[in-house]
Amino acid sequence: MDVYIIIPFHNEEKYIESTVKSIVEQSYPVKKLLLVNDNSTDKSSSKIDIYLKEYSWISKIDINSNNNHIPGKKVINAFNQGLKIMDSNYDIICKFDADIILPKNYLEKVILEYNKDPLVGMVSGILHIKKNDKWIFEKVSSKKHVRGPIKSYKKECFKEIGGLKESIGWDTVDVLLAKYNKWKVVTNENLIVKHLKPTGLNYNKSAKYLQGEALYKMRFGIVLSLLSAIKRAYNLRSITYLIFIKIGYIIAVFSAKKRMVSEKEGVFIRKIIWENIFKKVIS
Repeated sequence: MDVYIIIPFHNEEKYIESTVKSIVEQSYPVKKLLLVNDNSTDKSSSKIDIYLKEYSWISKIDINSNNNHIPGKKVINAFNQGLKIMDSNYDIICKFDADIILPKNYLEKVILEYNKDPLVGMVSGILHIKKNDKWIFEKVSSKKHVRGPIKSYKKECFKEIGGLKESIGWDTVDVLLAKYNKWKVVTNENLIVKHLKPTGLNYNKSAKYLQGEALYKMRFGIVLSLLSAIKRAYNLRSITYLIFIKIGYIIAVFSAKKRMVSEKEGVFIRKIIWENIFKKVIS
């Protein structure tokens, strides 16, 4: 299987070299790696110059999205601009962040999952962050969820879900749409990726309301949105986070934000989420 990787980045001089190095050292060869520099003002680009010179399969483009650091919008805009200039001769397309370190067998293990079952459409490991000199699971979502910094997609699945949405919630709706289109989503809990920068560290102040907006755009409905907000606020140990999500949802309702999914897809999404809730209650 031919693997293409796109890494959008903005001001990642502390981490990007480690990320690229971990990709170069993979036991499974990468066909193409495209680094998308979104208006970095630090030394991010110079940090990767050595790799651009040494490896012909690594390339870089410079863009300016002017989206500040709005969750979803900036990073996926950069990813999509990179995708436009790449050919489609891949079997697996990956969207990685520039602040991760992959274990050397990461892609090898990911490809094994795809080879096990032709219906597998998305695969990843899990993210750990460093806390008190120990690498621990980054508990912002379930270990069963394919996280945004380490996404991989089979080409057919990627096409069927319509690519990636330029909105917060993109890395949840892609999983749900994959399942809607009968694809299996797999996470390997033994495949640990080091996340060098905790999620949300560089989000701007307006981002605090966008999680609620995302729930509206994904057609969760009032009850499921509230339950999702409570769960996330509990994981983050933040009551104010719950309040911001509720306000964001209400703002999205009254401003009639454009939905990310159709009504039919929304029905499926609510159904699958309720089923997961009941399974957890029963167990």
